[in-house]
Amino acid sequence: MTSLPSPAHWLWLDWVLVVALGWLLIGIAGVMALHRLALVSRLLFPAGALLGLALFGLALGALLDTPEVAVLPIGLPALPFHLRLDSLSAYFLMVVGGSAAGISTFAAGYFRKGEGTPPGLLCLEYHVFLVSMVGVILADDAYSFMVMWETMALSSFFLVTANHRLAEVRSAGYLYITMARIGAIAVLLCFGVLQADTGDYTFANMRAQALPPLWASAGFLLAVFGFGAKAGILPLHVWLPEAHPAAPSPVSAMMSGVMLNTAIYGLLRVSLDLLNTPMWWWGGLLLAIGLATALFGVIFAAVQVDMKRLLAYSSIENMGLLFAGMGLALIFSAYGMKPMAALALTATLYHVASHAFFKSLLFLGAGSVLHATSERSLGKLGGLIRTMPWVAWLTLLGVLSSAGLPPLGGFVSEWLLLQSFLFTPGLPVPLLTMLIPVVAALIVLVAALAGYTMVKFFGVIFLGQPREEKLAHAHDAGRWERVGMAWLALGCVALGLLPTQFIRLIDPVTRQLVASGLGGEPAASRWLLAPNSLEQASYGPVILLLGILGSFALAYLLVRGLYHGRMRRSPPWACGFAWGTARMQDTAEGFGQPIRQIFEPFFLMRRDLPTPFDAKPRYRVTVEDRFWRWLYVPIADLAAYLARLVGLMQQGRISVYLLYSFLTLVATLLVVMR
Repeated sequence: MTSLPSPAHWLWLDWVLVVALGWLLIGIAGVMALHRLALVSRLLFPAGALLGLALFGLALGALLDTPEVAVLPIGLPALPFHLRLDSLSAYFLMVVGGSAAGISTFAAGYFRKGEGTPPGLLCLEYHVFLVSMVGVILADDAYSFMVMWETMALSSFFLVTANHRLAEVRSAGYLYITMARIGAIAVLLCFGVLQADTGDYTFANMRAQALPPLWASAGFLLAVFGFGAKAGILPLHVWLPEAHPAAPSPVSAMMSGVMLNTAIYGLLRVSLDLLNTPMWWWGGLLLAIGLATALFGVIFAAVQVDMKRLLAYSSIENMGLLFAGMGLALIFSAYGMKPMAALALTATLYHVASHAFFKSLLFLGAGSVLHATSERSLGKLGGLIRTMPWVAWLTLLGVLSSAGLPPLGGFVSEWLLLQSFLFTPGLPVPLLTMLIPVVAALIVLVAALAGYTMVKFFGVIFLGQPREEKLAHAHDAGRWERVGMAWLALGCVALGLLPTQFIRLIDPVTRQLVASGLGGEPAASRWLLAPNSLEQASYGPVILLLGILGSFALAYLLVRGLYHGRMRRSPPWACGFAWGTARMQDTAEGFGQPIRQIFEPFFLMRRDLPTPFDAKPRYRVTVEDRFWRWLYVPIADLAAYLARLVGLMQQGRISVYLLYSFLTLVATLLVVMR
């Protein structure tokens, strides 16, 4: 490895590569212990979790240090791997390491025999997936970036299709890999535009290019399409609700909480680093796409009856919020409003970390429920807080964070994003100034619907009475699973209680990308978060938490003092009806019915109505995606038609094939002669 002259300059990068090599060796060891489940789950996955924790610490140190570069002599002779560890890459590595520590620990107790793929092979695919994400974030040239990007796509494809014996799993995997290929082509074309016909595909060369507005815009649009396909933005989202439910729960957590963030990283790298002169309409485009995606995702999440599909659509909603935050940062950056650009970018990066922790926690909680009950349908669950208290209470922290409630991390990131909209000074474009309040109102609507969805998710699964008799035999999560979920829950709490400290970690990233930061303002207010000024808005998470705990303590003391410590147990009141059953509880379909009625134009609904002659009448509503019917089905039909036309050329006769060759040669000669 060649690097900067002084070894101290590449110390952090060197150790990050050691962690990546360690993950790769763990994957190889898994193949050598192909069917030894105990060895893979009790030794290899915990070792991978420790390396994730090490990556978290290394990235934290690199975040506060100077950038480091290196060249690895692998790949093609003239195309080595250029690597760079700067503030932006260190921040995303910190998110990858922190999330991987919890997910890998959970996976140590989750994977069992019969998953469809031998445990050792699953271990290899999982850790190659981790290594490839690290490679994407460290890449400093288009060649190494695309190699790692494709490795990430292929390894995640094999993880999605782990239970490949099921036809729906294979179908979801094929859809995912198809969308990944389309997005990869767009990313590759983007790098082709950015290198400006110089033949030098290093990111350093791309930064030095002064592209005309037309070509810069072309590169940006290709980046939005390519990275948007990976992030699942509208209308490139169709793979996400299929692939995430099909994958094992730790894989779903890794894809939703971590892999989607690599798309955010890629778009930030291109738009604010490689293309260092953003235009205001780039931000407007991201803002519009992000808001449409967020609203679409949260509405579809609210009407789902499959718990993993609900979380998948929730991920689409959160990706939309991230795109909206990036769009606002680009608008401010284009007009030289650096403090406001730093605020919007800080909110975006904060939500990257928050979403990684709470969405990973929610998918792991769903995986524990799935293992304990063999059910994904919300209509067949309920009352699990009695038999699965550990999973219920840890999942509740993820639910509250996802709903954007204080004092957890999800509230801080969404509050910062809302502040960046509410305290926007006048913009030079009157249309933007007029639309900003409307955008802020839509973000509030999305946040409210997200809270509604999370109430449905937790209430239907864990509260009330069990809807199936077999739920009485459900078991709580094992020791490894509890530790993994507890780590992610701790991250949600820490992000909520320590916002000013975390913003100081984000500050080097915003200074790198928009030449401004918020570190001074939160630091001056100590434990009180005030992104603009104390006179405009402030938030004290510790004060709020102490207020909540004090209210509980006061209520407890009043009740104990008023009733002199006496306690009386009685069944809950049910409007005077004492024979309530689980069939009388609100179902997942009933919970989502108001959303279906209010936002009916968004859905393509099919109702199966019973007739008076049915022995067992059933009423069923199926909600489908209009984009699938209107956009993807016609494309699939056209591809099948063209394939049939091409198939007509395959007659199986040598004389016909010779005729094709002769006509091709004649056409080539005519072109050359001209």
